[in-house]
Amino acid sequence: QVQLVESGGGLVQPGGSLRLSCAASGFTLDYYAIGWFRQAPGKEREGVSCISSSDDSTVYADSVKGRFTISRDNAKNTVYLQMNSLKPEDTAVYYCAADRLFTVQAMCDMVPGVGDYWGQGTQVTVFA
Repeated sequence: QVQLVESGGGLVQPGGSLRLSCAASGFTLDYYAIGWFRQAPGKEREGVSCISSSDDSTVYADSVKGRFTISRDNAKNTVYLQMNSLKPEDTAVYYCAADRLFTVQAMCDMVPGVGDYWGQGTQVTVFA
């Protein structure tokens, strides 16, 4: 069964850290660009960070630059999102997606049709 499973979400105070994981099963991530996206209540889903399959080039949303780091471990078939200095506005459901077609920039821009596979999401809540 082909699937992506996110984990690592939770409750954290402002300034805290979380590391999200996106584990693939049923296919190998080696040939896919992987993106992290988030959707807050009442808002559209937005691209947070994406990493390429070829040269590990990365893209970050301006709102998370310098705080979040995306990385991949192909041996574990897993992609991570390290989130530091978390803010209440980072509160959202975080999703990962895999795509073989689009560039990382296009993926994070959420062009129509992006994402061959999507996970079910993991909740991140940042509260004082």
